[in-house]
Amino acid sequence: MIIMKDLKRVILKLSGEALAGDKKSGYNDEIIEDIARQVKEITDKGIQVGIVIGGGNYWRGRSNNNIDRTKADQIGMLATIMNCIYVSEIFRSAGMMTNILTPFECGNVTKLFSKDRANKYFAKGMVVFFAGGTGHPYFSTDTGIVLRAIEMDADAILLAKAIDGIYDSDPKINPAAKKYDSISIQEVVDQKLGVIDMTASVMCMENKMPLMVFGLDEKNSIVNALSGNFNGTVVTV
Repeated sequence: MIIMKDLKRVILKLSGEALAGDKKSGYNDEIIEDIARQVKEITDKGIQVGIVIGGGNYWRGRSNNNIDRTKADQIGMLATIMNCIYVSEIFRSAGMMTNILTPFECGNVTKLFSKDRANKYFAKGMVVFFAGGTGHPYFSTDTGIVLRAIEMDADAILLAKAIDGIYDSDPKINPAAKKYDSISIQEVVDQKLGVIDMTASVMCMENKMPLMVFGLDEKNSIVNALSGNFNGTVVTV
């Protein structure tokens, strides 16, 4: 079981759609500024935070079937980089130091990812953004965040989603859906609950990487996930 007070380094996953809010695309600065406020509160307590952001506010898969899957995924990687640049600047305006790492060269826009470089930034108190996914097509940002969390020896992954945890069925369709306070990653896979994709789930199982799933819309949800007031679902390994 995850013990909140023992968490020293976490990787936070934000969906691109979450950044857009009701606008569905682009950015809702009020949402991003609130995320920045919460992350600063966490880092001020000495907890190291890495961030992975999806690209869904710009690009979701192949919007045109004439586009090759590899090229479509590369567009998605670039969308995550744009999001990290934007959110990073909002974080800086909130008083945090940040840096963006990518698995491929982006000129002088980002720095090339390495574990040593990321650890150096964490040691300096920076929030580290892991952009560009894994750098390869056919892998989702789910896989990207699990890969980075394992590589960086994170204590847990925080999944901020549009729903406040994991249910046994879709609560939007089934009003009687049961919410789990805790569930194993094996049960998530067996019941096909779709919290993260299969590749990412297997990586979590094999490397014993726990997750905390919660609703981003809940007030102070990110802070609550690390303060003992957690209201989401803990995925154990």
